[in-house]
Amino acid sequence: MNEAERFQYTFGAQVIGPQWTQFALWAPSAARVELEVEGLAAVAMTQAGEGRFVGEAPCDHGARYRFRVFLDETPEGVAVPDPAARAQAGGIEGPSLVVDPYRHAWRHADWQGRPWHETVLYELHLGTLGGLQAARQWLPYLAGLGVTAVELMPVAAFPGERNWGYDGVLPYAVDESYGDPDTLKAFVDDAHGLGLMVFLDVVYNHFGPDGNFLPRYAGAFFRQDRQTPWGPAIDFRQPMVRRFFIENALMWLDEYRFDGLRLDAVHAIAERDFLVELAETLRSRLDPRRHVHLVLENEHNDAALLEPGLFDAQWNDDWHNVMHVLLTGEREGYYAEFADAPTAKLVRCLGEGFVFQGEATQSGAPRGSPSGHLPPTAFVAFLQNHDQIGNRALGERLTRLADPEALAAATLLLLLSPMVPLLFMGEEWASRRPFLFFTDHRDALAEAVREGRRAEFAAFRAFQDPTSRAAIPDPNDAATFEASKPDLAARDTVPHADWLALVRRLLAIRHAEIVPRLDGTCALGAEALGERAVVARWRMNDDTQLVIAMNLGEAPAATSAFGIGRHLYETRAGVAVATESGSLPARCAAAWLRSVPGDEELCA
Repeated sequence: MNEAERFQYTFGAQVIGPQWTQFALWAPSAARVELEVEGLAAVAMTQAGEGRFVGEAPCDHGARYRFRVFLDETPEGVAVPDPAARAQAGGIEGPSLVVDPYRHAWRHADWQGRPWHETVLYELHLGTLGGLQAARQWLPYLAGLGVTAVELMPVAAFPGERNWGYDGVLPYAVDESYGDPDTLKAFVDDAHGLGLMVFLDVVYNHFGPDGNFLPRYAGAFFRQDRQTPWGPAIDFRQPMVRRFFIENALMWLDEYRFDGLRLDAVHAIAERDFLVELAETLRSRLDPRRHVHLVLENEHNDAALLEPGLFDAQWNDDWHNVMHVLLTGEREGYYAEFADAPTAKLVRCLGEGFVFQGEATQSGAPRGSPSGHLPPTAFVAFLQNHDQIGNRALGERLTRLADPEALAAATLLLLLSPMVPLLFMGEEWASRRPFLFFTDHRDALAEAVREGRRAEFAAFRAFQDPTSRAAIPDPNDAATFEASKPDLAARDTVPHADWLALVRRLLAIRHAEIVPRLDGTCALGAEALGERAVVARWRMNDDTQLVIAMNLGEAPAATSAFGIGRHLYETRAGVAVATESGSLPARCAAAWLRSVPGDEELCA
């Protein structure tokens, strides 16, 4: 890429020539700012308007620097890291590093990505795998599994040596515990060489509680009139704040060549129009030949954000929550909203996408908007992810909570339905290893996190006495992190090897039979066959019809004739024959493809 093609960022350090770097900091609360590059004299930065300070220094890639911000209450100034630094030396409290983002020699520079309908997501946590270098060794295995997209939990620099990543405080910097920017690019490069897309989870709704200096010198970054679970809300009414995060998203997609971003918990962002601006800006700035995908986590179920030209899909928590209730019978916490008539809720989800489309929740407030017009691929379906496992007190996976035959049936629905499926690391071999909530905070904050975590579950039946709550793992204990590392050796043992074979087989069927017919697919609806039993149908793009019948119950369910079709898979021998004869056995699922005349059934 030549100099003219390089995007000029508003923030951070940019190498602009041999031994010459330009620096910029938005510090509207500061009277003045100095740039301190190790080995050089301090440079007084110039006010460039809108609270922005700029300066230059004779340094290059690898130079260590800080900003010294002068405030009224601290006449000696406060040394702070660059909030737009690409890397840090010695953690979030150490000096920032100048990074030349274009020094990596891409081996697969012609990679343009893959269409969204080909996506099979695999979410993983880099720290539990040993960092980026170790995770690179996983990529051939994932490509062989049938995954087409690796989704990384956040990599932005966080306090300490271990964290889920959602406590990041330097959104532009790759955390040192994972590796440096070049190693992250090598990871993405390796993945592209194997035909894998790479997605990144980004957090634009809050900063972590430890190491965030922005309130000191950029008070306008936050609004005091609106609180979130993480403190004052980020003020997206401010143009500079919007630019900070839009340029961050552009950085990951341009400099690191990520194929997509998943935006965490955007329901905590009050300014919805920021999300529209973000999507539209990225679409206009990036090479239109690339397949770049944007995915939301959004409790608001805002279907309008999933229209063409904005976001490709949303994590469908409704799908997960109702499936979890049907598999486990749990009714506490956020599962309470799905505990009544769960079969009917699943029917709506399979036929229309969201369960909540404007209906009042238990709080009395309406949630969601109509979604039946959206394609099934606008929804990412999952049985497990980092939240749904790790936010449990003991981090149990479904392998410890659900009947194995019922879980196999649910896995068929996950991997063969037209919604975009997501697997969480270890799910493919039915790992029984927990994934716990872990951090590396210090002193009073560590104590507050530990006690807050235990208090969070005080209302749950299993943790109402102090003794049971004391057994909840301490997030700051290194043993909690160690216990969350995947049990890789289990993949080759019974019953894990059999489960791995099941997932491989289902993904092979998906790629051979579903994906080629998926672009342009629409839902024909679903119906309940009985308690915890459903059948769903989709019209594929070649006028075939995909039919999936699933019974998670303990008794057979009566069925109507499904019509003659080509059997794709059944989770137990004889299920398809029995189902076509009028009875869907307990704890099983099956899938068919059948040919239909062009005008036999219309999409909803």
